[in-house]
Amino acid sequence: MTRRAVFLDRDGVLNQEVGYIHEVTDLNLIAGVAQAVKQLNQAGLFCCLVSNQSGPARGYYPASHVNALHDRLCQLLAAETGAHLDALYYCPYLSAPEGGTEPAYTRWSTWRKPNTGMLVAAAWAHDLDLNRSFMVGDKATDVDMAHNAGCSGILVQTGFGDRILSGRYQHQTKPDFIARDLLNAADWILQQIDVI
Repeated sequence: MTRRAVFLDRDGVLNQEVGYIHEVTDLNLIAGVAQAVKQLNQAGLFCCLVSNQSGPARGYYPASHVNALHDRLCQLLAAETGAHLDALYYCPYLSAPEGGTEPAYTRWSTWRKPNTGMLVAAAWAHDLDLNRSFMVGDKATDVDMAHNAGCSGILVQTGFGDRILSGRYQHQTKPDFIARDLLNAADWILQQIDVI
C-alpha cells in the first residue's frame, strides 16, 4: 500500500535562512522544527527533504559540502527530539541562464523546483502516494511544485514565506494552508489525515 509523505524544503523551513551556507556549523534548526518532525514521524508519515541547492552549480562549494550540511541537519534533529528524515533529495543543478557556471552541474533539470522530479523520484523509490501527500516550503516554487505533482502545498511564514504573501519575493501563489512555522504546519497536516 502506498504511503502518505510530508515533503520538506530545507532552508527557511527546517533550518534558519542565512543564504548559501559555507560553514557547516552555520546550519541551525528553526525553533520547534525537531518537535514538528518528531510528531510527523510518530504519525507514521514518510518525511522527505526536497531542496534546490544550486551552490555546486554556482561553484560556491562541492556537492560533498551539501552532504555534510545534511549530515548536520539530521544530527541536530536526532539530538533534540530523536526525529529523523526518511529520505533526502536535493537538486544541485542550475541552467546557465539562471547562473550555473560549474560544468558538471550546469544544466536544466526536471529535479529543480517547481519541476516535480524530486517528488516523482521519491514516490517511485518509496511507494508514496503524491495525491495524499503534503509539501511544506517557504517559497512560491515549493507550492507550485506541490500542485504540479498533485500534493497539498503549505507555505510557512519562516524563511521567505512572509515575502511571498506580500508579493516582495518570487510571485503570488495559492497555498492550501498558510502556517506560522513547521510546527503549525504539522498540526494542520495531522488534522487533515484524521478527516481524509
